[in-house]
Amino acid sequence: MLPNQNRYARSVLPERADYSWPDGKRLAFWIATNIEVFAYGTGVSPDPVSPTAPPNHRNYAWRDYGNRVGVWHLFDLFDELNLPASCLLNSLVYDDYPEIIDRIRRRGDPIVGHGRTNAEVQRGMWEDDEKKLITEATETIARHEGQAPKGWLGPGVAETPVTPDLIKEAGYSYLLDWPCDDQPVWLNTRAGRLLSVPYPFELNDIGQAVFRQHTGREFADMMVDQFEELLRQSDDRPVVYCASLHTYISGQPYRLAPLRKALKHIVEHPARDKVWFTHSDAIADYCLKMEDGLIP
Repeated sequence: MLPNQNRYARSVLPERADYSWPDGKRLAFWIATNIEVFAYGTGVSPDPVSPTAPPNHRNYAWRDYGNRVGVWHLFDLFDELNLPASCLLNSLVYDDYPEIIDRIRRRGDPIVGHGRTNAEVQRGMWEDDEKKLITEATETIARHEGQAPKGWLGPGVAETPVTPDLIKEAGYSYLLDWPCDDQPVWLNTRAGRLLSVPYPFELNDIGQAVFRQHTGREFADMMVDQFEELLRQSDDRPVVYCASLHTYISGQPYRLAPLRKALKHIVEHPARDKVWFTHSDAIADYCLKMEDGLIP
């Protein structure tokens, strides 16, 4: 028999229960804004030229562009279109770029735990070390914001065999690490069930623009195609749309023009009354109040 996971149950789409989002909406739309800091000359280091390049001054500066410049372009665009966003935040941003935190607070966006830095990943960590990482990141956000984050995405979306257990035990309500569905699903942990909110590997700019080398215009077309298809499917079932944007990728000026066009297409769509423009915290809060049996 094939090795299998025990985190979520088998569930096929035609057998799902039906429900709606608030006010009868059928499509929940949210944007994941990844705000990250990296170590200089060491650690994990995505690169704009070569996925296998070692840490160097060039890839550090490229990523740092996101915090110096790119994130401000994205915030301005979201303000222009009156769009909320979830901020998937490395906790060391509090030390390196407090101005970003001030803008998040003014916008009222929720902060999602995203580790200490994306220069490290949880994969391969011993349980006590991983628990320390999660605790430090969580307590930093709680200390500055007055409350702990509700959701978590691991740096690099990496896990160990016990990550969901540790996330649940740390008090989180939901996890974004498991791209298995277009609807929220329950994950099993040793401390009880944990909600999985859809977060994309496919509609994700680092995968498409950096590793698969698609242009900004091609990625924008993907965003529109995903929206149109999920909007059509939402006649039959509730679904979640998420686009994952990184500040140093989608915040580049030449990618902003097609991104703006794609988002304007979405927010000005004739069927926008079927869409719940929201963030991941609100999706999780709504699901946690639903009666048992509706969420797979």
